[in-house]
Amino acid sequence: MSIEKAYNQWSSQYDTNKNRTRDLDKKVTTEVLSNVHFQSVLELGCGTGKNTEWLQTRSESVFSVDFSEEMLKIARKKINAENVSFQKADITQPWNWTDGKFDLITCNLILEHIKDLSFIFQEAYSKLKSGGYFFISELHPFKQYIGSKARFETKGELIELETYTHHISEFLNSAISAGFQMKQLDEWFDPDKTDPPRILSLLFQKP
Repeated sequence: MSIEKAYNQWSSQYDTNKNRTRDLDKKVTTEVLSNVHFQSVLELGCGTGKNTEWLQTRSESVFSVDFSEEMLKIARKKINAENVSFQKADITQPWNWTDGKFDLITCNLILEHIKDLSFIFQEAYSKLKSGGYFFISELHPFKQYIGSKARFETKGELIELETYTHHISEFLNSAISAGFQMKQLDEWFDPDKTDPPRILSLLFQKP
């Protein structure tokens, strides 16, 4: 099953199913970006709009993209704000779906489905204003090492999505090659802290 088809199927239950990674990602995003000033945002992989709701309260404009039309339908119903626009887009292809320049680009829980990280970093760099930030929040590779991956159950069937494991060094080397400077790296655990960290967050800046 293609990633797009899988997320289209997942969309109807994405907001309601128990999902500790989804919930922690939302917390991570607000905590890290509360200390960052931005007016224009490009949100990659907006899904059902769980982070869009907060981003639109902190900025003048939010351009949110996803490759799942069903996810976008839910996001559009949830968020009816004049400063938010949604669009279907494939970030693995050249980003000619926008000619804008942004203060902040966010990327949440989608890079495990992307094979070529370098391309994403290069395109993000080209779409940022000088001094702009690139924020990433992803399933921690330590969790992937022990078998964690995006999955959901529908009609009694467990659907596991195709994923790629990106090591921390790969994130950092791709960022450096694109021209970014590292500003912050954090590892986020479940409350009991008995398992490996669940989320890896990275904040980069374009000089």
